[in-house]
Amino acid sequence: MRKMPVRFYAFFVLPTAIAFLISFLIPFLLGIYLSFTEFTTVTNSHWVGVENYVRAFSEDNDFWNALVFTAKFAAVSVVLINVFAFLFAFLLTRKIRGANGFRTVFFMPNLIGGIILGYIWQLILNGILINFGVDITFDAGYGFWGLVVLMNWQMAGYMMIIYIAAIQNVPPELIEAASIDGAGALQTLRRITIPMVRPAFTICTFLTVTNAFKLFDQNLALTAGAPGRASSMLALDIFNTFYGRNGYEGVGQAKAVVFFLIVGLIVLLQLFFSRRKELES
Repeated sequence: MRKMPVRFYAFFVLPTAIAFLISFLIPFLLGIYLSFTEFTTVTNSHWVGVENYVRAFSEDNDFWNALVFTAKFAAVSVVLINVFAFLFAFLLTRKIRGANGFRTVFFMPNLIGGIILGYIWQLILNGILINFGVDITFDAGYGFWGLVVLMNWQMAGYMMIIYIAAIQNVPPELIEAASIDGAGALQTLRRITIPMVRPAFTICTFLTVTNAFKLFDQNLALTAGAPGRASSMLALDIFNTFYGRNGYEGVGQAKAVVFFLIVGLIVLLQLFFSRRKELES
């Protein structure tokens, strides 16, 4: 086959490259620069060095509290979402009536916007908690578990679809051979199915980790960080710093850069260990 002329590469790649530069790379680099400045608009910034980073970590504990809250939330959510998603996928790949209908129902919450989900679950949870004389903002613990429930309800169905695809790609010959050798259902699941779907675990863990750390609109709608800022996650804390405090735009931008580095490091470590586990298997 003849190679495509170079001019066609430019024709197809250039529009995407320009869009990438305008919508991502230039704002990203500009954001890093602004984190070292004091500014109210891009045109009136002046250099202050690392002062914004010092202020982000020293002037109040909101950022540290949000980091701890987000890390706990991510740890719990990642485990529960993947456990429920794999369990649903395993059950719905068995020969049961209405499996396609259940798949659709479990996947549908992922199609609903985060703000709407937050307000829906606020009404549901407050309707339950009011019987005990409290609401979702009474204590940070209520907000924490409310966010966990919301996140599981929204994402488990999406992860389930990925696990279903992986389970269906397990060669039936392996399952049949294990059955002939006398392996039970649990042994087959542990020794064959789970090792064969490890790439799906890597993908789903990556998606759940990144989504858990970046959660914003659900947090804003469900608790808005109340009581006080005890249930604020990192993204909401950055938003409140940038838009809610005069003169703190640079501090908010510095927090955003630190947030990017934290999430990037966690995701790279997760991918490294997951890939190594796949190779060992």
